[in-house]
Amino acid sequence: MLRGDEEQASDLPSVVSDLLAKCAQDNPDLQVYLLRWDSSLAFLGMRELWAKEVWDEKTPDNVHVQLDATIPMGGSQHQKIVIIDDEVAFSGGMDIAVHRWDTRDHNPDEGERIEEDGTYGPLHDVQCVVAGPIVQDLAELVRWRWKRLAGREAIPFRGNADDAANDMPASWPPSVRPLFRDIPCAIARTIPFMDDVEPQQEVRRMLLDLIDQAEDLIYIENQFASREEIAERLNERLKQCSRLRVLLVSSYEPEGAVEREAYWASRVAFKKILEAGIEPERILMASSSIEDDQGKVTSKRIHSKVMSIDDRYLVIGSSNLSNRSMTLDTECDLVFEARSPAQREQVVQARNDLVLEHSGCEAAQLSSYLEPGKPLRNLEHCRQPGRYGLSEVEDEQFTDQSLRSFMLPFSDPEEPLVPPLPLFNGKRTQISNPSKKMLIFGGVALVILLLAGLGYYASQHVSWLNAEAVQGFLEDTRGTYWALPAVCGIYILAGILFFPVTVLSVAVAAVFGPLWGPIYGMAGALCSAALLFGAGQAMGGDSLSRIGGSKVKRVDRKFRDSGIIGVAAIRVIPIAPFSLVNLVAGFSSIRFYQFIMGTFLGMAPLMVAKGFVGDSLAQIVISPSAQNIGYLTGGIVFWIILIFASQKLVNLYQQRKTS
Repeated sequence: MLRGDEEQASDLPSVVSDLLAKCAQDNPDLQVYLLRWDSSLAFLGMRELWAKEVWDEKTPDNVHVQLDATIPMGGSQHQKIVIIDDEVAFSGGMDIAVHRWDTRDHNPDEGERIEEDGTYGPLHDVQCVVAGPIVQDLAELVRWRWKRLAGREAIPFRGNADDAANDMPASWPPSVRPLFRDIPCAIARTIPFMDDVEPQQEVRRMLLDLIDQAEDLIYIENQFASREEIAERLNERLKQCSRLRVLLVSSYEPEGAVEREAYWASRVAFKKILEAGIEPERILMASSSIEDDQGKVTSKRIHSKVMSIDDRYLVIGSSNLSNRSMTLDTECDLVFEARSPAQREQVVQARNDLVLEHSGCEAAQLSSYLEPGKPLRNLEHCRQPGRYGLSEVEDEQFTDQSLRSFMLPFSDPEEPLVPPLPLFNGKRTQISNPSKKMLIFGGVALVILLLAGLGYYASQHVSWLNAEAVQGFLEDTRGTYWALPAVCGIYILAGILFFPVTVLSVAVAAVFGPLWGPIYGMAGALCSAALLFGAGQAMGGDSLSRIGGSKVKRVDRKFRDSGIIGVAAIRVIPIAPFSLVNLVAGFSSIRFYQFIMGTFLGMAPLMVAKGFVGDSLAQIVISPSAQNIGYLTGGIVFWIILIFASQKLVNLYQQRKTS
């Protein structure tokens, strides 16, 4: 939450989990309630796998953590509310998450905008802090959500809603100067249908009602603009009121295919509906960017959700102009109504302050450009060297909208992905988002079962894919130049089909004997391991730690740091199928050379042991001759010696590396 000089000067931790842990430890009477949403199919890769366990592990008992998994399938818990001592409340667009810190300067090259997974670009967001009677309403909202998840009450409300507006509470942040005092404020919510809850679409109705009252200028900054109903109502009001203008500021470039083919493709449609039959100078849908001396253009990422209606209303909230924010997600917007001349001036001040940040205009110049009847497109000419400026969005360069109808129902739906199911008593029950753990583990289990089933089916129905056929094929290549390529090819094919590597190793040892059998087998195993490791990286290298969250990151980091020893240990005592280990290693952050060397050291003892046996272990059971038993005993003893020798060599290697 703090970076640079501010972080260095602070006596408190700057990471929110560390800060809450310290505050709770220093003050045992303090009670912290943290309600996180569990998961959503739409944002699966952005949520940690062990979120609750990590918080429970890092914080004392007076920090209470709950995960909300009751949102309808495909929806998300999108409210962003913090209550402090029932005296002040924060609400708006800001997530407590990575890739959210920035300053209002939004420097194109900001060294502090960096997280564990890399750097990120300029980010603009808006959050408001309030005190007074409105805090009690927000406190009741978060307590209601807590109780229905935890099944128990939080601490009773302790604030005094009758405090005079001019008396700032002790918990008000001293760095924030209030913009408004004693101004009417309302809460608008979106609450989807859940088993024990009636749906609420207050945000949707509020936005439509406010648009109907606009006469001069509607200013919007929002992460998305995909809700066609909003565009239609804006267009309708523009036609009814000839003086009205609309300025909408959003992001320039989409992040990934989902945004491009769902939200940006929908923004193309939104813009067409908004501008239909309206004079071009009355509408400007723009992004904010800056150009350096070398011609490099950097665009600002807009995450805020703000709307002002003339000088009468100011909305700051969590709701995007999207389908899901109007019906499916949980949202919370604060609506401020200016009733006095001073308050109206403050609404204009708040709006102009944001437009100045995005447009690069001077204050006096902006006031002139925003006078009633002035073309909004003049704002595009405010750009000054070294400052951000506005440019009209042209989203057709990013998408042809051909995939929009396919992506929209999953990325920006109005209804849950699975509709409510009828019950015998006439009521309905909502299928909520499955937990991320269930999705991940269920998916892994399904993949393993499918691959294992495919391997078994192939071994039973493909004539050349069984131990006898493989052994016969290898015997045909023995003594030829094709022996080694044949072994490597079979190992690669077996790895892809999840064919048991033990069966294959036994066959190779039986055909090529105690010397060349292990050599050929090791070469084939390394080829197969390298191929599947590369496949894992191609499918999303390093994603194991990114998907799993901080707890999995720690395990992955230990696995990476143990390196060769860690891989060798898994190979010596196999805890999963050979092919699965190879794929998972590719998903992890372990280095390729560590993986290959660990695989060699871990599998070498087994290969050598099988070479000494010289034939299948099954033949020892069938014909337990002294010679075969001797080979087996010698192989096992040699295996144990090599295990210890391998570990000693690796320890010595790592000691020299760190010295």
